[in-house]
This record gives sequence, C-alpha cells and structure tokens, in this order.
Amino acid sequence: MLDRLLDQTSENAMTEARRAAQICNACRYCESYCPVFPAMFQRRDFPAGDLSHLANLCHNCKGCWHACQYAPPHEFGLNLPATLAKVRAESYAEYAFPRAAGVLFQKNGLVVSMVTAIALAAVLLGAMLFVDDDAMTARHSGPGAFYAVIPHNTMIWLGGLSFGWAILAIIVGVAKYWRAAGPARVSLGAVRAALGDAATTRHLGSNGGGCNDLDAGFSQARRHAHLATMWGFLLCFASTSIATVMDYGLGWQAPYSWYSAPVVLGTVGGFGLMIGTAWLFAIKWRTDPTPEARAMWGMDTGLLALLFFVAGTGLALLFWRHTSAMGWLLAMHLGFVLAFFATLPYGKMVHGVYRLAALIRYHSEQGR
Repeated sequence: MLDRLLDQTSENAMTEARRAAQICNACRYCESYCPVFPAMFQRRDFPAGDLSHLANLCHNCKGCWHACQYAPPHEFGLNLPATLAKVRAESYAEYAFPRAAGVLFQKNGLVVSMVTAIALAAVLLGAMLFVDDDAMTARHSGPGAFYAVIPHNTMIWLGGLSFGWAILAIIVGVAKYWRAAGPARVSLGAVRAALGDAATTRHLGSNGGGCNDLDAGFSQARRHAHLATMWGFLLCFASTSIATVMDYGLGWQAPYSWYSAPVVLGTVGGFGLMIGTAWLFAIKWRTDPTPEARAMWGMDTGLLALLFFVAGTGLALLFWRHTSAMGWLLAMHLGFVLAFFATLPYGKMVHGVYRLAALIRYHSEQGR
C-alpha cells in the first residue's frame, strides 16, 4: 500500500517537474543561476531519471523563485524549488534499498529518528542489566575504560553491522540513481571539480552569491551553516577513523588524552556539528515556506536532530568520561550513533552522496 501511494505521489511530482522544465527551457532567464539550468537546457525530453538528476543537482537556494516571471500569481504558477524538492525527496525513497524503508522514513523522518535512537539506547541499557550492577555507575579510568561498561566485541558488532549495512544500502541506491539518469562518461577532472564544488558549497546561492531564505535579499547564512555542519561531521569522522587506527593498529585503547588527535578533532568537529545543525534548524524555522516542500520537514528535521544529539552526547561523554555518569552517557551516545547508521541510507543525509553524484554527472556533461 505504501508503495502504491508513493508511486502516485511521485508521478504527480514528476508531471509537475516535467511541465516546469519545459517552461524553463523556453524561457532561459535563469541560465546562469546554478548548474540546474545548463543541465536542463542540454535536454529536450525529461524522463524520470533526468528529472531526478536535475532535482539532486538543485541546492535549493530559491534564487530562481524570486526571479521567475511565471511564479504565482501568473497563470503558469511555477514553483521550481518546491517541485524539485519533492522530486528530490522522493528519489531517496525510490532508490532506497530496501524501498519500503525509504518510504517509511520519508513520511515520518523526525519520529523515526527519535524513536529509533530511544529504542536503540533502551536495548543497550537493557543488555547492560546482565552486566555487573556497578558497571553503569562506577567510575572507570585508564585504557579500555569504556569496555568496562559495554564489552568491546558488543560495540564492534553493533557498530560494524549497522555501518556496513548503511554503506551497502547507499551504494545500491546511488547505483540505481545513476542507472536511471542514463550512461555518462566520467573523467578525473569532473570528479575533481565536483569535489571542489561540494567542499566549498559553491552553488549555495547563484554560484556563491547567497540564498534567498527569507525574501529576495541574498544571505550567506545557510551556506556558512552548511559548511559548519559538513566540516564538523567530517572532522568527527576523521576522529573516529584515527581512533580506530590507534586502537587496532597501535594497540592504544580509548579514552585518549585531551591533546590527542581523536579528541582534538572530535571536539572541534562536535561543536561545529552542533552549531551548524542548530543554525540550519533556525533558518528552516524562519524561512519563507512558499518555495519549500513543507511535507518534507520530517526528513529534514530528523537529520538535524540526530546529528545534533550524536554530537551533543559525544561531547558530554568526553567531558564527563571520568565521572559516575560515564556509563549512562556512553549508552545514550551509542544509541544515537546506531540510530544514525540505521537511518543513514534513508534520510536527508544521503542527499550529500546523491548531490555529489549529480555534480560529477553535471561536470562530465559540461566537459563533453
């Protein structure tokens, strides 16, 4: 039933996106605004795969909405940012593996994220009831202190299986997305250009001019919030990766000193992640709802909430790791981390992977 409902909704969004693309192709006023329009003008027909590509290429800066002469109250009633946002969100569900999980998350993003995090934390806490009663409230210090609360093998299996599944599901989803958009000859230069665009968020607002979140005025706030979130996440990932090498390669078990690479990177990244996600939520709360796909709020806020609490509980664990609260904080943090892994292929976070793939395709087409 969910699949049938999604198919009907997706077809409606695709029909509107196809109509909008045909009007934009005839007008071409926004040709220099962002990569969407040059990519659109290279096409005459718009099958679903091409529309999905254009939707994932859109960075939702809303500049075209304020410039469009065919926006309401014109009889054409064009609202390209909202239309592409719907197609983009539905592409996450369409290409998800398995597809039913993408449908579920698309409709209940915030609920699924929070319930999953709470449920996973509860499972971890329940498992700890079979450990010594003092393990949760005792003060643990020195190498391997975390494993006195949750056994090492339990952490590895839970984290490894959930993260491994997320990577597999994302690879399958992106492969389906790429196949739907048709063949493309990819060059090293196209990959390099796409990575440069993603690292600097160059297309967040008319090639860097800013986004139109509140009105026709340009602002760099959303771009800076995205940069804080993205680089905060990457620093946290680097922290975890280095800690893994230190543990398994060098035999140095956590917790590590304040001046170690994992702690420094994790602290800076954690604060960046919390600031960025809170900032993005504030912008989303105040933004003009007209060019937005408000039905997708659950997906957007679900990601922001999960990232915020992953970073927040991680920092709390760092600062209170030598106190009796460490056991409870560790369980909460791992619960949110596992929830993030479990929902990673189905929520808004996957947009980064799809958008990078769309940028690679865009630069490949432009080079050709």
